[in-house]
Amino acid sequence: MRRMTQMLAIAGVACVASFGSNRAWAQQQDNGGGGRRNFDPAQFQQQRMERIKEELEVKDDEWTALQPLIQKVMDTQQAVMADRMRGAFRGFRNRGGDNTSGGGGDNGGRRRGFGGEPSPEAEALQKAIESKASNSEMKAALAKYQESRKAKQTDLETAQANLKKVLSVRQEAILTAQGLL
Repeated sequence: MRRMTQMLAIAGVACVASFGSNRAWAQQQDNGGGGRRNFDPAQFQQQRMERIKEELEVKDDEWTALQPLIQKVMDTQQAVMADRMRGAFRGFRNRGGDNTSGGGGDNGGRRRGFGGEPSPEAEALQKAIESKASNSEMKAALAKYQESRKAKQTDLETAQANLKKVLSVRQEAILTAQGLL
């Protein structure tokens, strides 16, 4: 059940991010922008924070307290999602064969894919898989990777709990609907 809840939360965040991304892209098109080439993640995040502030209907002094807590949730959520999505996209990339046509060979985006740089644990696990490491080496790399993912998930749950402590029920409902809680 917990796995299903996590997957639904990830899907919700992806939908929210997709909606926001499409909205930002449409605004760029309306302003004469060139689409994705001009996408600025910092600007997108700032716009998202402004929308959250408006929806929560908070004053500047309240926002000063809420904003870092919301930012922490967003950052830790991104770290959790990046590990999961990076693995999913790796599977799609590798499905077509040996990845030698065009796109840069074995490095073809794997190191700099979705979510930025992979964690050292993810790198070590991938190297163990690619080198067909011994069972003991594979188990060690897998255990470290799983521990890293658990730590990120715990960080997310802690950040969400800290944010919930200062929210009204209505604000909690808004942030839950947006996929932050």
